[in-house]
Amino acid sequence: MAIESTPPVVRPDTLPRVRLEAVAERAEAWCDPADAATVVTGVALSTQSVQPGDLFVALPGKNGHGAQYAAQAVQAGAAAVLTDAAGEAEARAAGVPCLISDNLRDRLGELSAFIYDTADSNLVIFGVTGTNGKTTTAHVLEAVLGQMGLVTGLSTTAERHIAGEVFVSKLTTPEATDVHALLARMKEQSVQAVVLEVSAQGLTHGRVDGIVFDCAGFTNLSIDHLDDYGTMENYFEAKEILFRPERARTGVVSMETPWGLRLLSEPRIPVSSISADADADPDWRLEILESLPESTRFRVQNRAGDRVETTVALLGDHLVADAGLAIAMIVEAGYPAAQVQAAVQDGIRVYIPGRTESVSGPTGPRVYVDFGHSSDAFEKTLRAVRTVTPGRVIMLFGADGDRDPVKRPEMARVAAAGSDIVVVTDHHPRFEDPASIRRMLVDAAREAFPGKQIVEVSPPEAAIDYAVDLARDGDAILWAGPGHQDYRDIRGVRTPYSARELAREALTRHGWPAQQPS
Repeated sequence: MAIESTPPVVRPDTLPRVRLEAVAERAEAWCDPADAATVVTGVALSTQSVQPGDLFVALPGKNGHGAQYAAQAVQAGAAAVLTDAAGEAEARAAGVPCLISDNLRDRLGELSAFIYDTADSNLVIFGVTGTNGKTTTAHVLEAVLGQMGLVTGLSTTAERHIAGEVFVSKLTTPEATDVHALLARMKEQSVQAVVLEVSAQGLTHGRVDGIVFDCAGFTNLSIDHLDDYGTMENYFEAKEILFRPERARTGVVSMETPWGLRLLSEPRIPVSSISADADADPDWRLEILESLPESTRFRVQNRAGDRVETTVALLGDHLVADAGLAIAMIVEAGYPAAQVQAAVQDGIRVYIPGRTESVSGPTGPRVYVDFGHSSDAFEKTLRAVRTVTPGRVIMLFGADGDRDPVKRPEMARVAAAGSDIVVVTDHHPRFEDPASIRRMLVDAAREAFPGKQIVEVSPPEAAIDYAVDLARDGDAILWAGPGHQDYRDIRGVRTPYSARELAREALTRHGWPAQQPS
């Protein structure tokens, strides 16, 4: 059984009504006077998300031109089509009013903001970018803002929230058309503060165009997405876009990686630094006061003496650093530190799906399911698990197919370095041969650590069962990669699959208690 491959369309209940002549003016396109009064009530890029009354935007793509789907969009209810000269013939053949413009990708964000009336709003908008930690930072931001009494909205890799309502998420950063529809829904629901996770692709593909963030946060930068960007320099430049005057008013940048230090050395907007490094001299100092298996107490303080001290149920210094970044961002956005402190006096109440998430019970081996899928994420999470594990650490992981194979050997080496036993399995093979992916990982791990127990088990259902069978009371299993995801991508089909549920079933099958979902 396959599941939906696209996220649900989240739009305002009261749809906009915009005359086509006004759309044409914004798009710098000519509009036939006979079509001027045509009304559009939304905008869509995909035929799967078209709703009656939409403006269908047909862009050129890698595998063809969107105009070839214009007729299908019209069948779904599109009232008009916007495309470029290359798509004009097919778009006009669809039989609805047609606008022709150039540089459509660059215009899409502002056009979507115009249609949904999101350009001028009272929303305070936070954006978080970086390689790892975006989702954790975003969820902590939303949790603290909510504890401060604000009505909040959230969009992350894991899920989307609007004033307490939860929606499934499939893209880290949705397309600009969907982002602005989401913001319109948030305005309609009286949301006051919004948190958006911003990917590199979201920035370079224009998905957050038309938004000016009140505060932008930068977590770190490590090897990832080089299949898209080629070099770390290009990858950094994609992230740096968020810290330009037309994108954000202020920012907070972690000093954790050299890329963060570089961003701080070449500021284009007012930025503050944050670090837990005793040798650093940051604007915000992060101090970990107490680390327990179930929570961490920490403090952040700026040069002016503003401080916030609280507790968060997160495992690992790296996740606590994300929480510290979130608090600094809230203060830098203009909220008083005293207000934040009062809100989190008794701790930050946050649940982060699939981020070092324990699915085991009070006795037996601890099983953590995590979304990390880079060597940097592996290293930090393994270190965190090791600090609270009296026994052995078993690492279970795979790698994405058709994605950035250059990072796989380092992932395997780091996994083997930080664990006692390595179990290699499948993740999202996509159209790549899963056996060849596993072989690359196993070979790299064995080459680096020839004496270590490194095994290959497929499919994942068998791999988690194998790992639990190996584990004893006091051991820990870290299953890295799938995290919160509810599917596996196999030859283009998203097959239902939950690592958390599979881990619970394996624990129960072997006689250990499992933590049931709330």
